[in-house]
Amino acid sequence: MDPIVTCRGLSKTFGKGELAVHALRDVDLDIMPGDIATLAGPSGSGKTTLLNMIGALDEPTSGEVSVGGQPLSGISRSGLSDLRLSKIGFVFQSYNLIPVLSARENIEFVLQLQGVSGSERHDRAMEAIKEVGLAGMEDRRPGKMSGGQQQRVAVARALVSRPTIVLADEPTANLDSKNALELVDLMRNLNREHGTTFLIGTHDVRVMEHSMRHIEMVDGRIDNDARSSA
Repeated sequence: MDPIVTCRGLSKTFGKGELAVHALRDVDLDIMPGDIATLAGPSGSGKTTLLNMIGALDEPTSGEVSVGGQPLSGISRSGLSDLRLSKIGFVFQSYNLIPVLSARENIEFVLQLQGVSGSERHDRAMEAIKEVGLAGMEDRRPGKMSGGQQQRVAVARALVSRPTIVLADEPTANLDSKNALELVDLMRNLNREHGTTFLIGTHDVRVMEHSMRHIEMVDGRIDNDARSSA
């Protein structure tokens, strides 16, 4: 199988001279189809920066990222936007839901940007809502949902466009233990049932324990990359 994500010689420096911060240092990484991998490490280790590089949200100082076999360098801004819409799902710590839209409307929004017809948007959003265990809550706005429910909406929104990979940055950070474990179980089930590929930046031991692959980062470098039977 070919990797879904390939990083070669990836480096990112913020600032110049004595103020320069080397967030990533010559990172090589392959993410394979069906991986559920965690990026772990202390604050400042480079986890979020690496996710941003893979998600085409920022550009490396040097090196190359490819997603689905397509190098990101040289793609126009509009092309990168299209790639994010079609190939990459995002789950953020703060949910990033639109407060005036219902759960279903938040999920449909990505499909609307893709130009999917209204009837198909509705059907796919309802299917995603059911899959994340929120059937019957599709008309609720985020303010009427718990943190765990909002994060499930965020997962459904990330998945509804059928992306190549889902990138999650500290997805359990704002959740209590019960909701965090339920979210971990949800991602594992989606991985087992549909082969959904996840790359998760986290400090959460509960997430690490349930991942198939554990990637440890220190000072902008990959310090350890190990697979488990979890």
